[in-house]
Amino acid sequence: MPKFFIKHITKYSYSNLVIDGANQIMLHPIQDEHQSVVSHFLSINTNPKIETRHDFFGNTIGTFMIIEPHNYLSIVSDIEVITSTRPFPDDLKPAAEQWKALQSLKNNPTFIDYLKYKTFDGTKEISDLLATKDLEVESPYKMVLALCRYIYTNFKYIQGITNVDSKLDHVWSLKAGVCQDFTNILLQMVRMLGIPARYVSGYICPNEDGSRGEGATHAWIEAYIPDYGWLGLDPTNNLIANQYHVRLAVGRDYKDCAPVKGVFKGSAKDELFVKVKVSTSKNSNDDLTLQLNTEEKVVNNNSYRQNLELVQQQQQQQ
Repeated sequence: MPKFFIKHITKYSYSNLVIDGANQIMLHPIQDEHQSVVSHFLSINTNPKIETRHDFFGNTIGTFMIIEPHNYLSIVSDIEVITSTRPFPDDLKPAAEQWKALQSLKNNPTFIDYLKYKTFDGTKEISDLLATKDLEVESPYKMVLALCRYIYTNFKYIQGITNVDSKLDHVWSLKAGVCQDFTNILLQMVRMLGIPARYVSGYICPNEDGSRGEGATHAWIEAYIPDYGWLGLDPTNNLIANQYHVRLAVGRDYKDCAPVKGVFKGSAKDELFVKVKVSTSKNSNDDLTLQLNTEEKVVNNNSYRQNLELVQQQQQQQ
């Protein structure tokens, strides 16, 4: 079972002083049988009190206020996590029976939100592609693998040509983008098949083969496979998400999983700096904090610590 140490820095610099900053963070890793969070430290300038709650999807959400005047917001998240491998679906049941089982989920409140897809410029082309598939032979498991491979093969990984607000039409016309873009397209494709699919925000960790998406938050999908459960699929790297993927949050789309968002009072422009470093040794991420300006250091001796024994628990780009 691999252990990873993750440091995630988010810094907003403001051109003028601002006040009454209200912020929401989704930086608390998911805790379950496949992902054990050993420790989690959150350090924020001015050391505000962080309130936590669970949302409809089971994610842990943190909220805090910075009332006094400030010209920057700095959030440092330090995570130590142990992951484990998951078995692949055995896929032994006849495909027709599996598709029938999925049909029964259409009116199930647990899955309704994960079945709604958006129509866009690529919908007709995707429909034509799906019409060529024989669902009497191709199981849901085989189909989601094929669609994941389709995105990986037909879309180019190019950083900087899209952003968190890029529309599906734009990504489809470019046939290029980054992890969030590939995830958004794959979500629609899988849902069009009648397979529940959800957006996942998190991190991809170093492995011997190397991965696209290191150095920032990462995104992929989870598709619901009958008699198995949620299966993670990473179209950016064309693989099944397993022990090298650390999950922060799940939801219908990016808006449900945004790592940091907020508002403030004041007339100011903001500049965003985000950096993520994942390693297998405890102290190798210390140099990342030095990228913050000396006068804007985060105070660690008053940091908030989340202990998973007590609480069970983007920028999404590059």
